[in-house]
Amino acid sequence: MGWLVKTMNKLRVAVLQFASTLNVEENLDTCLRMLAKGAEVKPNLMVMPEFCNALSWYENQEHAWQLALDLDGEFLNAIAKSAKKFNSYVVINVSLRRTYPDITVTSCLFSPEGELLVTADKQTLMGHENDFFVRASTESPVIATKYGKLGIFPCRDGVTFETPRSLALRGAQLFCDSLNSFAIDEASLHVPARAPENKVFLAAANKVGPLIPEEILSDVAQATNIPEKFLMGAGESQIVDPNGKVLAKAPANTEAVVYADIDLSLANSKRRPDGTDLFANRRPELYQQIAADAAQVDCSGGANTVDVSLFQGVDTADSDELIYGENQIEQVVKYVKSQAAKLIVLPELFFAKNAQVGNIKTAESLSQQAITSIADALNKEQVIATSIVIEETLVAVLISQEGILFSQPLLHFCQRHGWSNHGAELRTFDSPLGRIALLTGDDASYPEIVKVAALKGVHILVCPIDIQEPWEAQYGLLSRAAENRICVVSSSRTKHFDDVEYAGVIATLERDFTILTPWQERKFDGYINNPLVTQQVSHSTLATIHPHAATNKLMSANTDLLAHRPWQPTATLVKALEAENTEIGLSHYG
Repeated sequence: MGWLVKTMNKLRVAVLQFASTLNVEENLDTCLRMLAKGAEVKPNLMVMPEFCNALSWYENQEHAWQLALDLDGEFLNAIAKSAKKFNSYVVINVSLRRTYPDITVTSCLFSPEGELLVTADKQTLMGHENDFFVRASTESPVIATKYGKLGIFPCRDGVTFETPRSLALRGAQLFCDSLNSFAIDEASLHVPARAPENKVFLAAANKVGPLIPEEILSDVAQATNIPEKFLMGAGESQIVDPNGKVLAKAPANTEAVVYADIDLSLANSKRRPDGTDLFANRRPELYQQIAADAAQVDCSGGANTVDVSLFQGVDTADSDELIYGENQIEQVVKYVKSQAAKLIVLPELFFAKNAQVGNIKTAESLSQQAITSIADALNKEQVIATSIVIEETLVAVLISQEGILFSQPLLHFCQRHGWSNHGAELRTFDSPLGRIALLTGDDASYPEIVKVAALKGVHILVCPIDIQEPWEAQYGLLSRAAENRICVVSSSRTKHFDDVEYAGVIATLERDFTILTPWQERKFDGYINNPLVTQQVSHSTLATIHPHAATNKLMSANTDLLAHRPWQPTATLVKALEAENTEIGLSHYG
């Protein structure tokens, strides 16, 4: 039996990329044709885009009702027959009639026997979808199949972490994401981020072709100031592994089928390279605000621009020096005196070789020396952030001329700092730059705590860290900035993974953000919610951030990143994890 379970975790998944119209019968023909095309690669699972039955473009509610499907109607029965014909699981997303006039945006999973196994309604609606559809009122289900556990969701639900995280915490090993998106940043950031932050596989199928009726493309482009080429499905359907590696990716603008062979058992471990379990070490007691009433958050304030700097110090990783070095503190002091940036961020334990603490008392002594020396070097408008050791605790600090201005103890256990105590809450600090939160260790790898920071009105998230995995710099930190609309300033020692260098990032925000509103600084370029990124590539990295831009959380009409988050069906995010879904060990928090 053990051999059978291991074998059945392996499957071939295909994502189908195609265009739709307002003609439901024509769209059914397209779906059946694409399923036949996908079946040529002999997949065990096929994932289709969002709104497969009709374009999401309606004259009124009655028109939306006419284009929507009945769950037991001809369209979905034909999909079920195809699933059986091709002996494959099939995920399809459609608009579905409920009790008149309610319509949901619903993902359906059919078995290789042609049975409808489960439906999952969209948790968060985008823009005009709010005018025609109703949101889910319960969490999306996790489905056990003969290959493993699947979580299904569409498009906007994957732009922020809540829905995928909830599915992963309940055991999902593969996300099936159906997209109807013209946003370029969907495929480059939001979609792939969901896989490694949860250490699961992800299969995302997007649309190509016009996303509104072709005959009115020109008129809509003129009315919205969005060029016609950006009113098309962006394609780039993809399959991503639990480390964030893209296993297969479709082109941007043409019908396609891409596939990959995956082993779902690889999604069972949530451990970091140092052995830290990202699920077992969550702290739901810190995340309760996520599930609170989604009232408007006060994000007012924040400076229009702030010059920031990242500094790595002297690299002693390959030297024979002692683990700790006063030379690092001296180098930082010299750098601070030469800098005009108002915010300077150093890596985690900048004075310690490889960011490791050997002797806690020595680390505490050097920490005090660093505070005194840095404070003496700063001018009255500057602050510097790093993490140090205070009373056997890894603490992120903000240092001014007066010494420690603000501090944040490590919140989540991580193996490499197993000696550290942990803080009891996420703190924030109001400064002339904006409201600031500090995270160190692995804390920024937990999307829940960053969401809490956003709900506390933070403009700038400052992260003195030590990169452990490529996805942190590729997707994680950038996604934290994008999905919460906060500036992220993160400094790390340079790390090499597969001969590629990774370190910290400076991620600021486009000041033009809300779709279908006048933009002052740029024309629409296909990116909705992508931060402006400066990678930390040398000992000194400079950039300018826009903290005040964090006051605008409105992506589109009735689509506020915070106020319209899926706060009702997020119970899983704020409760202790069931032992069966992770390698639970002893609590590190007392």
